[in-house]
Amino acid sequence: MSLQPQVAIIGGGYAGFSAAVTLARGGARVTLFESSRTLGGRARVVDKNDYAIDNGQHILLGAYAETLRMLRLVGVKPGVLETRRLALVYPGLAPPCELRAAPLPAPLHLAIGLLRAKGLGWGDKLAMARLMRRLKRDRFRVEPDRPVAVLLKETAQTEKLSRLIWEPLCVAALNTPIATASAQVFANVLRDSLAAGASASDLLLPKVDLSELFPVPASRWLAMRGHTVRTAEPIKSIERMEGGYRLDGDPWNTCFDHVVIATAPYHVAALVESFPAMAGLVEQIGQLKHEPIVTAWLAFDGPLNFPEPMIGLNGGYGQWAFDRSVLGGPEGLVGVVISASGAHQDISKDALEIALLEELQAVLGPLPALNWAQIITEKRATFACTPGLRRPGTLTPEAGLWLAGDYVASDYPATIESAVQSGVIAGRSILKRCGLKEQFFQ
Repeated sequence: MSLQPQVAIIGGGYAGFSAAVTLARGGARVTLFESSRTLGGRARVVDKNDYAIDNGQHILLGAYAETLRMLRLVGVKPGVLETRRLALVYPGLAPPCELRAAPLPAPLHLAIGLLRAKGLGWGDKLAMARLMRRLKRDRFRVEPDRPVAVLLKETAQTEKLSRLIWEPLCVAALNTPIATASAQVFANVLRDSLAAGASASDLLLPKVDLSELFPVPASRWLAMRGHTVRTAEPIKSIERMEGGYRLDGDPWNTCFDHVVIATAPYHVAALVESFPAMAGLVEQIGQLKHEPIVTAWLAFDGPLNFPEPMIGLNGGYGQWAFDRSVLGGPEGLVGVVISASGAHQDISKDALEIALLEELQAVLGPLPALNWAQIITEKRATFACTPGLRRPGTLTPEAGLWLAGDYVASDYPATIESAVQSGVIAGRSILKRCGLKEQFFQ
C-alpha cells in the first residue's frame, strides 16, 4: 500500500462526501464518483420552471452534531440554516394546538413549554410527562424493542397527544408508521432531542437547496486540496486487481487501496457480486424493507398566511407544510411533506394535489392562484425502521471494502445525521487501518 492511500468513494451524497472530507483530512488521496450530474444522492436539488427545489424537504436538528461539524469544516456559513426553537403548531384545529420549547436551559425548556402548550388538556400534558419520565427512568432503553404504538399504549398516552405529537414526530423521524416503527430508535431520537440540551431540539431549516447545503461546498473543498470529484461517472462494479481494487466505469483504471460504497442500499449487490465473501452481507441488505416520502411543491402567485415556517396538518393527507419564502425561497412557494406509506398512495397525483390545496385552504384561509405544482415521490426514500432490525455495519468481510449510508447500523433512523456519521466512521476506520489519523485543521 502506498504511503498516501488511494481511496475511491462511490456515491456523492452526504455519506460519501463525509467520508471523503474525513479521509482527505487524514492524508488519503480521494476520488469520488457520482453517477448523476447532480450532487447530493437522495438529498439533492431538482430544477422546475426555473426554480431550484429539493427532491424532499429535510429538517435538521440542533442535535445533529456531526452534520454541523461537517458543514463548518467545508466552510458553510451558519446563516444558511434558519434556527427555530422547537414549535409544533397546528393552526387548523379549534382551538389551535401549539407546543413550543421555552427559551430556558434543559430540562426546563420542555417542561415549561409543555405547561404553556395550547390546545392540550391536563390529561395530555400529564401523559407526555409520564412517557418522558418512563424513558428517562429506563435510560432510554426499550427492551425488548417493540412498535411505537405499543409503547404509547403501555404508557397510557391520550388519543389527542398521540395523534398531534407522538405520531407526527415518529413518522417524520423514522419514516415508518407507528404500528411498525421501532420504539427503541424513537426513544434514541427523543433522548438526543427533547431530553437533551435546549439547543438540541432546535429546528434547523435549510435556506439553500440540499445540494448546495453540503455536497457542493464539500466538492469545492476537496478540489481545492487536490482531490477529485467525478460526476456523471456511473460505476458498474468493483473488481479485485493486484495491489487493490479497480472500478468498472473509472476511465483512468486506477488501482485503489480502499473503496467506500456510499450508495443507496439497493445498489450494493451489483457492485460487489464478484466477491463471494460479501454474499451474506448482500443478503442482509436485501432484507431491508423501504418506505416512501412524497413532497408536493406548490407555487402560488403571492404570499400565504403562515404563522410559522413549518406547520402541522391534521386529518388529511398532508403532514407538514413549509413556507419556503421564509427560508430563502421565492414568495409563494410551499412544500407539503407526506412521510411513510399511507392512504395517499391509493389516489392519483392530480387528486392528491387538489386534496392538499383544500387542506392548506382550511388551515390558512383563501389561497392565491396556483402557478404550478410538482409532486415528487421517492418510492424507496428510507429503510423501514422496524423493531429489532439488524442493520449492516461499516466494516465488511472484504478487507478493503467499506459501507456508508443512512441505513448503516446507528442509534438513529435514516436521517442526514446518520448518513454523515456513517461516512465519518468509514473514513476514520480506513485512516486507522492505514496508520493515519484525521488532522483537525481545515
